[in-house]
Amino acid sequence: MTNLYVGNLPWSTTETQLKDLFSQHGEVTSVNIIQDRDTGRSRGFGFVEMEGGAEEAVQSLNGHDFDGRNIKVNVAKPKRESRY
Repeated sequence: MTNLYVGNLPWSTTETQLKDLFSQHGEVTSVNIIQDRDTGRSRGFGFVEMEGGAEEAVQSLNGHDFDGRNIKVNVAKPKRESRY
């Protein structure tokens, strides 16, 4: 299982659209677009978890024009522990 970071998303992107895009390269197990806590609006990035095909997705989709924006796709770094 590989977790991918997807950045520079259009504000209007839905999790379904993102799943459809990445499903062309392998099995998508989950999609999570990060939203602002106060406004509920997309923060312009998210995560896609894939069961195979992740390397192909990174190579094919990094820099890909998605709804007028060049998205950034790479393997997500592990979440850092809070220092507080």
